[in-house]
Amino acid sequence: MKSSLWWFWVFARAQKWFLVMGLGLLVFVAALIGIINHYYFDLTFISAGHGIILSLAGIGLALFGFIKGSRGIIDLVSSLTSVNIYDYLRKDEQKKRGPRIVVIGGGTGLSVLLKGLKNYTNNLTAVVTVTDDGGSSGRIREMGMLPPGDIRRCLVALAQTENLMDRVFQHRFIEGEGIEGHNLGNLLITALTDITGDFVGAITEVSKVLAVQGQVLPATVELVALGATMMDGEVVMGETSITAAGKPIKEVFLDPPDCKAVPDALEAIREADAVVLGPGSVFTSIIPNLLVPEIGDALRSTQAIRIFVVNIMTQPGETTGFTASDHLDAVSNHIGPGYIDYVVVNDAPVDKERASRYRLEDAEPVKFDQRELADRGIRCVRGSLLGKEDVAWHDSEALARTLMRIIYERKGLNWLE
Repeated sequence: MKSSLWWFWVFARAQKWFLVMGLGLLVFVAALIGIINHYYFDLTFISAGHGIILSLAGIGLALFGFIKGSRGIIDLVSSLTSVNIYDYLRKDEQKKRGPRIVVIGGGTGLSVLLKGLKNYTNNLTAVVTVTDDGGSSGRIREMGMLPPGDIRRCLVALAQTENLMDRVFQHRFIEGEGIEGHNLGNLLITALTDITGDFVGAITEVSKVLAVQGQVLPATVELVALGATMMDGEVVMGETSITAAGKPIKEVFLDPPDCKAVPDALEAIREADAVVLGPGSVFTSIIPNLLVPEIGDALRSTQAIRIFVVNIMTQPGETTGFTASDHLDAVSNHIGPGYIDYVVVNDAPVDKERASRYRLEDAEPVKFDQRELADRGIRCVRGSLLGKEDVAWHDSEALARTLMRIIYERKGLNWLE
């Protein structure tokens, strides 16, 4: 903590240089008056040559004082806020020139990753699934509108005022005719969609309000349903029903299957430096995006690095007993093999308390079979990625740093954390 004497000294120093700036401006004005009098009123109290020299000297003095004074003010603000303004401005410039990253998924996992990535690049695009049919999103879906829940989480994650907006947009109404159980953010996106008739346009307007860094896009604006064929041959329709079935899944599909992708999402994938799949539910959050035909084609043809982030824990029924390579197989079975370059896995042990809670739900840490992945030509990147929350989720910062390191190394650049 800086002393009061330090702050006074910095402020006094800034004042001194602003006085120098004022003196420079006075010299410039006086010289300019002398030049005007010489040419227009024939009052020669200063020669034209001397007037030009003095005017240039005045401008130079004013600029010098302004620059030095501004630096003094920056130093003062840095001292008062404990923030290094120079570092902040440099980091802001680095983020503007950061890699173009597209993150594909849905649910909580996608928002967790976005919170970390936004600290390193502004060039982010989240392509989000719209097959959610539970809770508030499910009720909105019944109105013939796209479910906004996963979109809302991503918008909040990328907002500059994340902490405040998280509380406001995630606020769930407990009482009230027709609105109990709804999130405020869901209702706002739905209202804007109803007014403008454009779901993507509504997201854009909310993004402006939240000062979102990057863009959030649905994979499609068509009202599609997710279906699954289970290993026992049963066909289950609806994301919530698929999860509740608790059965091993053979494959998932969209109805209708020929839905169109959002053009901006396709453009972002084509121009990306990296495309990241996950983290998130592999069958109900990640793969549904890839089943939009144009999205799948764009992923297969992109020149970007393609990275798959494996969940830390298995999910009851959906991925019970799955290893990292099993998760990869689930994706490859739907888009074809050979389209993933890196697999990112957590190698930090899950503590006994959390592991025991998950065990009651028939979930366990995902095992990473590095040799199996290597045999397939996949680069497996391991890291301590476990967060400190009560749930076994990824640590936003650790995961973001791992991905940035992969991207920079692949581009032949040094990653400076």
